[in-house]
Amino acid sequence: MLRKLLDSPWTYFGLAGLLAVLAVASQFEIRLPARDVGAVADLPKLRERDDTSVLFILVDTLRADRLGAYGYARPTSPVIDRLAASGIRFAQVEAQSTWTKASMASLWTSLYPVHTGVTRFDHALPPEAVLPAERLKQAGFKTGGFFRNGWVANNFGFDQGFDAYYQPVPTRKPDQVRRRSPGTAALQGTDLDATEAALEFLRSYGNERFFAYVHYMDVHQYLFDQEAADLGFGTGLSDAYDAAIHWTDRNVGRLVDELEQRGLAEKTIVVIAADHGESFYEHGHEGHATTLYGEVTGVPLIISLPFRLEEGVVVQPLVRNVDVWPTLYDLLGLPPLEASDGRSLVPLVEAAARGETDGETPPAFAYLDTTWGRANLPPQPLVSVRLGSERFLFPSTVPELAELFDHLDDPKEQVNLSKELPERVTELRAIAEEHLKGPVVWGEAKEVEIDEIRLGQLRALGYVLDDAHELKRPVPGEPEPPKKPKP
Repeated sequence: MLRKLLDSPWTYFGLAGLLAVLAVASQFEIRLPARDVGAVADLPKLRERDDTSVLFILVDTLRADRLGAYGYARPTSPVIDRLAASGIRFAQVEAQSTWTKASMASLWTSLYPVHTGVTRFDHALPPEAVLPAERLKQAGFKTGGFFRNGWVANNFGFDQGFDAYYQPVPTRKPDQVRRRSPGTAALQGTDLDATEAALEFLRSYGNERFFAYVHYMDVHQYLFDQEAADLGFGTGLSDAYDAAIHWTDRNVGRLVDELEQRGLAEKTIVVIAADHGESFYEHGHEGHATTLYGEVTGVPLIISLPFRLEEGVVVQPLVRNVDVWPTLYDLLGLPPLEASDGRSLVPLVEAAARGETDGETPPAFAYLDTTWGRANLPPQPLVSVRLGSERFLFPSTVPELAELFDHLDDPKEQVNLSKELPERVTELRAIAEEHLKGPVVWGEAKEVEIDEIRLGQLRALGYVLDDAHELKRPVPGEPEPPKKPKP
Protein backbone atom coordinates (compact mmCIF):
# COMPACT_ATOMS: atom_id res chain seq x y z
CA MET A 1 0.00 0.00 0.00
CA LEU A 2 2.81 2.41 0.97
CA ARG A 3 4.71 1.45 -2.18
CA LYS A 4 1.69 2.26 -4.34
CA LEU A 5 1.33 5.65 -2.69
CA LEU A 6 4.99 6.46 -3.25
CA ASP A 7 4.84 5.37 -6.88
CA SER A 8 1.65 7.27 -7.64
CA PRO A 9 2.10 10.71 -9.27
CA TRP A 10 -1.11 11.86 -7.56
CA THR A 11 0.66 11.65 -4.20
CA TYR A 12 3.24 14.19 -5.35
CA PHE A 13 0.60 16.37 -6.96
CA GLY A 14 -1.23 16.42 -3.64
CA LEU A 15 1.89 17.24 -1.66
CA ALA A 16 2.76 20.01 -4.12
CA GLY A 17 -0.71 21.44 -3.78
CA LEU A 18 -0.49 21.36 0.01
CA LEU A 19 2.86 23.12 -0.05
CA ALA A 20 1.43 25.74 -2.38
CA VAL A 21 -1.47 26.37 -0.01
CA LEU A 22 0.90 26.67 2.95
CA ALA A 23 3.15 29.04 1.00
CA VAL A 24 0.24 31.31 0.18
CA ALA A 25 -1.09 31.15 3.72
CA SER A 26 2.31 32.12 5.10
CA GLN A 27 2.06 35.44 3.27
CA PHE A 28 -0.98 36.40 5.32
CA GLU A 29 -1.50 36.91 9.01
CA ILE A 30 -3.84 34.23 10.32
CA ARG A 31 -5.45 35.27 13.59
CA LEU A 32 -7.56 33.21 15.90
CA PRO A 33 -10.19 35.10 17.89
CA ALA A 34 -8.56 36.27 21.14
CA ARG A 35 -11.79 37.50 22.71
CA ASP A 36 -15.24 36.07 23.11
CA VAL A 37 -18.12 37.61 21.20
CA GLY A 38 -20.21 40.01 23.23
CA ALA A 39 -22.81 42.72 22.79
CA VAL A 40 -23.39 46.30 23.86
CA ALA A 41 -25.88 44.90 26.35
CA ASP A 42 -22.86 43.45 28.17
CA LEU A 43 -21.37 46.88 28.94
CA PRO A 44 -22.93 47.09 32.43
CA LYS A 45 -21.15 43.84 33.33
CA LEU A 46 -17.78 45.56 32.88
CA ARG A 47 -18.55 47.76 35.89
CA GLU A 48 -18.84 44.66 38.05
CA ARG A 49 -15.47 43.23 37.05
CA ASP A 50 -12.30 43.73 39.06
CA ASP A 51 -9.81 42.65 36.40
CA THR A 52 -10.37 45.11 33.53
CA SER A 53 -7.27 47.01 32.42
CA VAL A 54 -6.81 49.97 30.04
CA LEU A 55 -4.34 50.43 27.19
CA PHE A 56 -4.62 54.06 26.08
CA ILE A 57 -2.88 54.77 22.76
CA LEU A 58 -2.57 58.43 21.80
CA VAL A 59 -1.40 59.03 18.23
CA ASP A 60 -0.18 62.61 18.14
CA THR A 61 -1.38 64.69 15.15
CA LEU A 62 -3.70 61.99 13.75
CA ARG A 63 -6.69 63.30 11.81
CA ALA A 64 -9.63 60.92 11.61
CA ASP A 65 -10.22 61.11 7.87
CA ARG A 66 -6.84 59.49 7.10
CA LEU A 67 -7.91 56.14 8.59
CA GLY A 68 -9.62 53.36 6.68
CA ALA A 69 -12.18 53.02 9.45
CA TYR A 70 -13.24 56.60 8.69
CA GLY A 71 -13.51 56.04 4.94
CA TYR A 72 -9.99 56.74 3.70
CA ALA A 73 -9.13 54.87 0.49
CA ARG A 74 -5.45 54.29 1.18
CA PRO A 75 -4.52 51.30 3.38
CA THR A 76 -2.97 53.41 6.12
CA SER A 77 -4.40 51.70 9.21
CA PRO A 78 -5.27 47.98 8.97
CA VAL A 79 -4.74 47.29 12.68
CA ILE A 80 -6.74 50.27 13.89
CA ASP A 81 -9.44 49.43 11.33
CA ARG A 82 -9.67 45.91 12.76
CA LEU A 83 -10.14 47.29 16.27
CA ALA A 84 -12.88 49.59 15.01
CA ALA A 85 -14.65 46.81 13.12
CA SER A 86 -15.11 44.78 16.30
CA GLY A 87 -15.45 47.67 18.73
CA ILE A 88 -16.93 51.17 19.01
CA ARG A 89 -16.09 53.94 16.58
CA PHE A 90 -17.17 57.53 17.16
CA ALA A 91 -17.76 59.11 13.76
CA GLN A 92 -17.39 62.78 14.76
CA VAL A 93 -14.93 63.71 17.49
CA GLU A 94 -13.79 67.24 18.31
CA ALA A 95 -10.43 67.88 19.98
CA GLN A 96 -10.35 70.76 22.45
CA SER A 97 -7.26 72.42 21.01
CA THR A 98 -4.87 72.02 18.09
CA TRP A 99 -1.78 72.31 20.26
CA THR A 100 -0.71 69.23 22.21
CA LYS A 101 -0.28 70.58 25.74
CA ALA A 102 -3.58 72.45 25.81
CA SER A 103 -5.41 69.54 24.16
CA MET A 104 -3.95 66.85 26.42
CA ALA A 105 -4.65 68.88 29.57
CA SER A 106 -8.30 68.93 28.51
CA LEU A 107 -8.41 65.27 27.53
CA TRP A 108 -6.95 64.09 30.84
CA THR A 109 -8.99 66.39 33.09
CA SER A 110 -12.24 66.38 31.03
CA LEU A 111 -12.21 70.18 31.24
CA TYR A 112 -12.11 72.72 28.44
CA PRO A 113 -8.90 74.80 28.10
CA VAL A 114 -10.65 77.86 29.53
CA HIS A 115 -11.22 75.79 32.68
CA THR A 116 -7.77 74.14 32.90
CA GLY A 117 -5.91 77.40 32.26
CA VAL A 118 -3.27 75.46 30.31
CA THR A 119 -3.18 77.61 27.20
CA ARG A 120 0.39 78.99 26.84
CA PHE A 121 3.86 77.51 26.41
CA ASP A 122 4.88 77.92 30.06
CA HIS A 123 1.62 76.72 31.63
CA ALA A 124 1.41 73.45 33.56
CA LEU A 125 -1.21 71.34 35.29
CA PRO A 126 -1.21 72.04 39.04
CA PRO A 127 -1.21 69.33 41.73
CA GLU A 128 -4.91 70.08 42.30
CA ALA A 129 -5.77 68.68 38.86
CA VAL A 130 -7.32 65.21 38.99
CA LEU A 131 -5.83 62.96 36.29
CA PRO A 132 -6.92 59.44 35.25
CA ALA A 133 -3.67 57.85 36.42
CA GLU A 134 -4.33 59.15 39.93
CA ARG A 135 -7.85 57.78 40.05
CA LEU A 136 -6.84 54.42 38.58
CA LYS A 137 -3.84 54.08 40.88
CA GLN A 138 -6.13 54.66 43.85
CA ALA A 139 -8.37 51.92 42.44
CA GLY A 140 -5.48 49.45 42.45
CA PHE A 141 -4.12 49.77 38.89
CA LYS A 142 -0.42 49.71 38.04
CA THR A 143 0.12 52.86 35.97
CA GLY A 144 2.73 53.49 33.30
CA GLY A 145 3.10 56.31 30.77
CA PHE A 146 5.51 56.35 27.82
CA PHE A 147 5.63 59.54 25.76
CA ARG A 148 7.78 61.12 23.04
CA ASN A 149 6.29 64.61 23.02
CA GLY A 150 7.97 67.09 25.35
CA TRP A 151 4.76 69.09 25.79
CA VAL A 152 3.41 66.31 28.05
CA ALA A 153 6.62 65.93 30.05
CA ASN A 154 6.81 65.62 33.82
CA ASN A 155 7.63 69.29 34.39
CA PHE A 156 4.23 70.26 32.94
CA GLY A 157 2.38 68.16 35.53
CA PHE A 158 1.35 65.26 33.30
CA ASP A 159 3.11 62.62 35.42
CA GLN A 160 0.62 62.80 38.29
CA GLY A 161 -0.51 59.35 39.36
CA PHE A 162 1.91 57.30 37.28
CA ASP A 163 4.11 54.65 38.88
CA ALA A 164 6.39 55.05 35.86
CA TYR A 165 6.29 58.01 33.48
CA TYR A 166 9.15 58.73 31.12
CA GLN A 167 10.35 59.47 27.61
CA PRO A 168 12.01 56.28 26.33
CA VAL A 169 15.69 56.40 25.42
CA PRO A 170 16.04 56.62 21.61
CA THR A 171 17.47 53.43 20.13
CA ARG A 172 16.30 53.39 16.50
CA LYS A 173 19.05 54.17 13.96
CA PRO A 174 18.33 56.97 11.48
CA ASP A 175 19.16 54.77 8.47
CA GLN A 176 16.32 52.42 9.40
CA VAL A 177 13.62 55.02 8.83
CA ARG A 178 12.65 57.70 6.35
CA ARG A 179 11.72 61.17 7.44
CA ARG A 180 9.84 64.07 5.90
CA SER A 181 9.51 66.05 9.11
CA PRO A 182 8.15 69.61 8.80
CA GLY A 183 10.26 70.55 11.81
CA THR A 184 13.69 72.11 11.90
CA ALA A 185 15.39 69.14 13.53
CA ALA A 186 14.85 65.43 13.93
CA LEU A 187 13.24 64.12 17.09
CA GLN A 188 15.58 61.32 18.12
CA GLY A 189 14.37 57.72 18.02
CA THR A 190 11.06 56.43 16.71
CA ASP A 191 7.73 55.19 18.01
CA LEU A 192 9.28 51.76 18.32
CA ASP A 193 11.02 53.08 21.44
CA ALA A 194 7.66 53.84 23.05
CA THR A 195 6.33 50.48 21.89
CA GLU A 196 9.22 48.59 23.47
CA ALA A 197 8.82 50.48 26.74
CA ALA A 198 5.11 49.68 26.82
CA LEU A 199 5.75 46.02 25.99
CA GLU A 200 8.15 45.77 28.90
CA PHE A 201 5.50 47.29 31.16
CA LEU A 202 2.90 44.78 29.94
CA ARG A 203 5.29 41.87 30.51
CA SER A 204 5.99 43.09 34.03
CA TYR A 205 2.45 44.00 35.11
CA GLY A 206 0.14 42.25 32.66
CA ASN A 207 -0.96 39.81 35.36
CA GLU A 208 -2.14 42.74 37.48
CA ARG A 209 -4.73 45.39 36.73
CA PHE A 210 -2.93 48.04 34.69
CA PHE A 211 -3.29 51.38 32.95
CA ALA A 212 -0.73 51.87 30.16
CA TYR A 213 -0.55 55.16 28.25
CA VAL A 214 1.50 55.21 25.03
CA HIS A 215 1.98 58.56 23.25
CA TYR A 216 3.21 58.09 19.67
CA MET A 217 4.94 60.88 17.71
CA ASP A 218 6.03 59.62 14.30
CA VAL A 219 2.85 60.80 12.57
CA HIS A 220 3.64 64.28 13.92
CA GLN A 221 7.16 63.91 12.51
CA TYR A 222 6.06 62.35 9.18
CA LEU A 223 8.45 59.48 9.92
CA PHE A 224 8.08 56.01 8.42
CA ASP A 225 10.04 52.89 7.51
CA GLN A 226 10.83 51.11 4.26
CA GLU A 227 7.76 48.87 4.42
CA ALA A 228 5.53 51.96 4.55
CA ALA A 229 7.55 53.57 1.77
CA ASP A 230 7.01 50.50 -0.40
CA LEU A 231 3.27 51.16 -0.36
CA GLY A 232 4.00 53.85 -2.93
CA PHE A 233 1.80 56.62 -1.57
CA GLY A 234 4.01 59.30 -3.11
CA THR A 235 6.72 61.77 -2.15
CA GLY A 236 4.82 64.84 -0.91
CA LEU A 237 4.30 65.88 2.69
CA SER A 238 0.74 64.52 2.70
CA ASP A 239 2.02 61.22 1.30
CA ALA A 240 4.71 61.00 3.95
CA TYR A 241 2.06 61.67 6.58
CA ASP A 242 0.03 58.71 5.30
CA ALA A 243 3.10 56.46 5.30
CA ALA A 244 3.82 57.52 8.89
CA ILE A 245 0.30 56.46 9.90
CA HIS A 246 0.96 53.00 8.44
CA TRP A 247 4.23 52.71 10.38
CA THR A 248 2.56 53.79 13.62
CA ASP A 249 -0.37 51.45 12.95
CA ARG A 250 2.07 48.54 12.92
CA ASN A 251 3.40 49.70 16.28
CA VAL A 252 -0.17 49.57 17.55
CA GLY A 253 -0.28 46.05 16.14
CA ARG A 254 2.71 45.04 18.26
CA LEU A 255 0.87 46.09 21.41
CA VAL A 256 -2.38 44.40 20.39
CA ASP A 257 -0.50 41.20 19.51
CA GLU A 258 1.11 41.22 22.96
CA LEU A 259 -2.30 41.46 24.62
CA GLU A 260 -3.64 38.62 22.51
CA GLN A 261 -0.62 36.33 22.94
CA ARG A 262 -0.57 36.84 26.72
CA GLY A 263 -4.30 36.29 27.12
CA LEU A 264 -4.86 39.90 28.19
CA ALA A 265 -7.13 40.98 25.36
CA GLU A 266 -10.22 39.56 27.03
CA LYS A 267 -9.71 41.82 30.04
CA THR A 268 -8.35 45.00 28.44
CA ILE A 269 -10.08 48.09 27.05
CA VAL A 270 -7.97 49.47 24.20
CA VAL A 271 -8.47 53.14 23.29
CA ILE A 272 -7.22 54.86 20.13
CA ALA A 273 -7.32 58.66 20.41
CA ALA A 274 -5.52 61.78 19.17
CA ASP A 275 -4.78 65.25 20.49
CA HIS A 276 -5.41 67.07 17.20
CA GLY A 277 -5.17 66.64 13.45
CA GLU A 278 -3.00 68.17 10.73
CA SER A 279 -3.68 70.59 7.89
CA PHE A 280 -2.40 70.38 4.33
CA TYR A 281 -3.26 73.84 3.02
CA GLU A 282 -7.04 73.33 3.15
CA HIS A 283 -7.12 76.83 4.63
CA GLY A 284 -3.70 78.13 3.66
CA HIS A 285 -1.68 76.38 6.38
CA GLU A 286 0.37 73.23 6.81
CA GLY A 287 0.66 71.76 10.27
CA HIS A 288 -1.32 72.58 13.41
CA ALA A 289 -1.43 74.88 16.45
CA THR A 290 -2.41 77.88 14.30
CA THR A 291 -6.11 77.40 13.43
CA LEU A 292 -9.25 75.54 14.57
CA TYR A 293 -10.70 74.30 11.29
CA GLY A 294 -12.04 70.78 10.95
CA GLU A 295 -8.88 69.24 9.56
CA VAL A 296 -7.03 70.03 12.79
CA THR A 297 -9.84 69.48 15.30
CA GLY A 298 -11.37 66.31 13.82
CA VAL A 299 -9.77 63.29 15.51
CA PRO A 300 -10.53 59.58 15.84
CA LEU A 301 -11.88 57.81 18.89
CA ILE A 302 -12.07 54.03 18.89
CA ILE A 303 -12.76 51.85 21.91
CA SER A 304 -12.02 48.14 21.68
CA LEU A 305 -13.69 46.18 24.47
CA PRO A 306 -12.62 43.00 26.29
CA PHE A 307 -15.11 41.21 24.01
CA ARG A 308 -15.70 41.43 20.28
CA LEU A 309 -18.76 43.06 18.79
CA GLU A 310 -19.65 41.02 15.71
CA GLU A 311 -20.58 44.05 13.62
CA GLY A 312 -19.08 46.87 15.65
CA VAL A 313 -20.96 50.00 16.66
CA VAL A 314 -20.68 53.41 15.03
CA VAL A 315 -21.80 56.41 17.07
CA GLN A 316 -22.78 59.21 14.69
CA PRO A 317 -23.53 62.25 16.92
CA LEU A 318 -20.74 64.72 17.58
CA VAL A 319 -18.66 63.98 20.69
CA ARG A 320 -15.61 65.60 22.29
CA ASN A 321 -12.28 64.59 23.75
CA VAL A 322 -13.48 65.84 27.14
CA ASP A 323 -15.99 62.97 26.98
CA VAL A 324 -13.34 60.25 26.70
CA TRP A 325 -12.50 59.72 30.35
CA PRO A 326 -16.03 60.15 31.73
CA THR A 327 -16.88 57.28 29.37
CA LEU A 328 -13.99 55.12 30.56
CA TYR A 329 -14.77 55.83 34.22
CA ASP A 330 -18.34 54.70 33.51
CA LEU A 331 -17.17 51.49 31.82
CA LEU A 332 -14.82 50.74 34.71
CA GLY A 333 -17.47 51.38 37.34
CA LEU A 334 -15.70 54.41 38.85
CA PRO A 335 -17.73 57.41 40.06
CA PRO A 336 -17.92 60.46 37.79
CA LEU A 337 -15.65 63.44 38.31
CA GLU A 338 -16.89 66.20 40.58
CA ALA A 339 -15.86 68.87 38.05
CA SER A 340 -16.17 67.92 34.38
CA ASP A 341 -17.14 69.47 31.06
CA GLY A 342 -17.50 65.99 29.57
CA ARG A 343 -20.14 63.32 29.83
CA SER A 344 -20.20 59.54 29.58
CA LEU A 345 -20.83 58.37 26.02
CA VAL A 346 -22.16 54.98 27.12
CA PRO A 347 -25.79 56.07 26.58
CA LEU A 348 -24.87 57.14 23.04
CA VAL A 349 -23.27 53.77 22.40
CA GLU A 350 -26.30 51.92 23.70
CA ALA A 351 -28.60 54.11 21.60
CA ALA A 352 -26.48 53.51 18.47
CA ALA A 353 -26.68 49.75 19.03
CA ARG A 354 -30.48 50.10 19.01
CA GLY A 355 -30.35 52.19 15.86
CA GLU A 356 -31.32 55.36 17.74
CA THR A 357 -29.76 58.69 18.66
CA ASP A 358 -29.53 59.89 22.22
CA GLY A 359 -31.35 63.20 22.44
CA GLU A 360 -29.66 66.59 22.34
CA THR A 361 -25.95 66.88 21.58
CA PRO A 362 -24.14 69.54 23.63
CA PRO A 363 -21.94 72.09 21.84
CA ALA A 364 -18.29 71.24 21.28
CA PHE A 365 -15.72 73.95 22.00
CA ALA A 366 -12.11 74.16 20.90
CA TYR A 367 -9.68 76.85 22.03
CA LEU A 368 -6.34 78.17 20.85
CA ASP A 369 -4.39 81.12 22.17
CA THR A 370 -2.84 82.16 18.86
CA THR A 371 0.06 83.76 20.73
CA TRP A 372 0.60 80.72 22.96
CA GLY A 373 4.34 80.62 22.23
CA ARG A 374 5.05 84.35 22.37
CA ALA A 375 5.99 85.48 25.82
CA ASN A 376 6.09 89.15 24.83
CA LEU A 377 2.53 89.25 23.46
CA PRO A 378 -0.78 89.13 25.36
CA PRO A 379 -3.22 86.25 24.78
CA GLN A 380 -5.25 86.31 21.58
CA PRO A 381 -7.95 83.66 22.03
CA LEU A 382 -9.54 81.88 19.10
CA VAL A 383 -12.65 79.82 19.88
CA SER A 384 -14.44 77.25 17.76
CA VAL A 385 -18.08 76.43 18.49
CA ARG A 386 -19.48 73.25 16.94
CA LEU A 387 -23.27 73.27 17.28
CA GLY A 388 -25.44 71.04 15.13
CA SER A 389 -24.07 71.21 11.61
CA GLU A 390 -22.37 74.57 12.18
CA ARG A 391 -18.83 75.60 13.03
CA PHE A 392 -18.32 79.15 14.26
CA LEU A 393 -14.78 80.51 14.56
CA PHE A 394 -14.45 83.53 16.82
CA PRO A 395 -11.14 85.41 17.22
CA SER A 396 -12.05 87.48 20.28
CA THR A 397 -9.52 90.25 19.68
CA VAL A 398 -10.65 90.75 16.05
CA PRO A 399 -14.35 89.74 16.12
CA GLU A 400 -14.95 91.15 12.64
CA LEU A 401 -12.94 88.20 11.28
CA ALA A 402 -15.40 85.62 12.65
CA GLU A 403 -16.27 82.75 10.31
CA LEU A 404 -19.37 80.56 10.04
CA PHE A 405 -19.62 77.27 8.15
CA ASP A 406 -22.45 74.80 7.65
CA HIS A 407 -21.34 71.20 7.25
CA LEU A 408 -24.60 70.14 5.61
CA ASP A 409 -23.62 71.89 2.39
CA ASP A 410 -19.95 72.58 3.07
CA PRO A 411 -18.23 69.78 5.01
CA LYS A 412 -14.75 71.06 4.07
CA GLU A 413 -15.50 74.52 5.51
CA GLN A 414 -14.71 76.51 2.38
CA VAL A 415 -17.71 78.89 2.28
CA ASN A 416 -17.81 81.53 5.02
CA LEU A 417 -21.46 82.43 5.73
CA SER A 418 -20.78 85.12 8.33
CA LYS A 419 -21.77 87.99 6.02
CA GLU A 420 -24.92 86.24 4.83
CA LEU A 421 -26.15 85.26 8.31
CA PRO A 422 -25.33 88.18 10.63
CA GLU A 423 -28.08 87.32 13.11
CA ARG A 424 -26.76 83.78 13.52
CA VAL A 425 -23.26 85.17 13.95
CA THR A 426 -24.54 87.37 16.78
CA GLU A 427 -26.13 84.37 18.50
CA LEU A 428 -23.03 82.22 18.21
CA ARG A 429 -20.77 85.08 19.26
CA ALA A 430 -22.71 85.32 22.51
CA ILE A 431 -22.13 81.60 23.12
CA ALA A 432 -18.40 81.94 22.39
CA GLU A 433 -18.00 84.99 24.63
CA GLU A 434 -19.79 83.25 27.48
CA HIS A 435 -17.49 80.27 27.05
CA LEU A 436 -14.40 82.49 27.20
CA LYS A 437 -15.34 83.67 30.69
CA GLY A 438 -14.03 80.39 32.13
CA PRO A 439 -13.12 80.40 34.95
CA VAL A 440 -10.00 78.31 35.62
CA VAL A 441 -11.03 75.58 38.06
CA TRP A 442 -7.84 75.95 40.12
CA GLY A 443 -7.91 79.73 40.31
CA GLU A 444 -5.12 80.54 37.87
CA ALA A 445 -2.68 78.81 35.56
CA LYS A 446 0.53 77.40 36.99
CA GLU A 447 3.63 78.68 35.19
CA VAL A 448 6.95 76.84 34.89
CA GLU A 449 10.35 77.82 33.52
CA ILE A 450 11.49 75.86 30.46
CA ASP A 451 15.21 75.09 30.54
CA GLU A 452 17.51 74.89 27.52
CA ILE A 453 17.40 71.09 27.36
CA ARG A 454 13.64 71.04 27.06
CA LEU A 455 13.70 73.94 24.62
CA GLY A 456 15.98 71.81 22.46
CA GLN A 457 13.47 68.95 22.62
CA LEU A 458 10.65 71.30 21.61
CA ARG A 459 12.69 72.56 18.67
CA ALA A 460 12.94 68.94 17.52
CA LEU A 461 9.14 68.76 17.51
CA GLY A 462 9.08 71.51 14.89
CA TYR A 463 8.95 74.56 17.17
CA VAL A 464 11.79 77.07 17.10
CA LEU A 465 12.82 79.81 19.49
CA ASP A 466 13.50 82.99 17.55
CA ASP A 467 15.31 86.17 18.54
CA ALA A 468 12.16 87.54 20.20
CA HIS A 469 12.04 84.42 22.40
CA GLU A 470 8.88 83.24 20.68
CA LEU A 471 8.04 79.59 20.16
CA LYS A 472 6.41 79.01 16.78
CA ARG A 473 5.95 76.42 14.06
CA PRO A 474 8.09 77.24 11.01
CA VAL A 475 6.41 77.61 7.64
CA PRO A 476 7.55 74.91 5.16
CA GLY A 477 9.92 76.40 2.62
CA GLU A 478 10.92 79.33 4.81
CA PRO A 479 14.56 79.47 5.96
CA GLU A 480 15.23 78.96 9.62
CA PRO A 481 15.55 82.17 11.63
CA PRO A 482 19.19 83.16 12.24
CA LYS A 483 20.69 81.73 15.37
CA LYS A 484 21.68 84.13 18.11
CA PRO A 485 25.48 84.56 18.33
CA LYS A 486 27.09 83.12 21.39
CA PRO A 487 28.26 85.77 23.84
